[in-house]
Amino acid sequence: MLIGIPNLLTPDLLRHLKAMGHGDELVIADANFPAETCAARIERLAGASATEVLRAILTIMPLDSYVDHPARTMQVVGDPDTVPDIVADFQKIIDETADHPAKIRGVERHEFYVEARKTYCIVQTAETRLYGNIILQKGVVPPS
Repeated sequence: MLIGIPNLLTPDLLRHLKAMGHGDELVIADANFPAETCAARIERLAGASATEVLRAILTIMPLDSYVDHPARTMQVVGDPDTVPDIVADFQKIIDETADHPAKIRGVERHEFYVEARKTYCIVQTAETRLYGNIILQKGVVPPS
């Protein structure tokens, strides 16, 4: 247990978050996401929702302020303009919690998988809401 670190974040996940550099990305994935196919590094938070994990991570990890879209989600197949409830929840959490709030950009499903394969790590959750996946790009931690 540590002061100021959400209990949801495991020691291994904290190690990965600390090891990531500026511009590195991670995926917070739902239970249906093909994490084994897409990543060499997977952390599982089997009892947590994607929104809980997003909020916890954003309390300690900055979003990249040097790119237009440091947060990306998967578009609804066949209806890319639809915003699923969970994506609206993601946006609300980013607006409330992120050091650098940014508008989420939707990415076509297969392109999302391509992008996910390039990320540093996938954090797979127990999320069962469809389209509960988000890619985050890490920003710079300001000097203390």
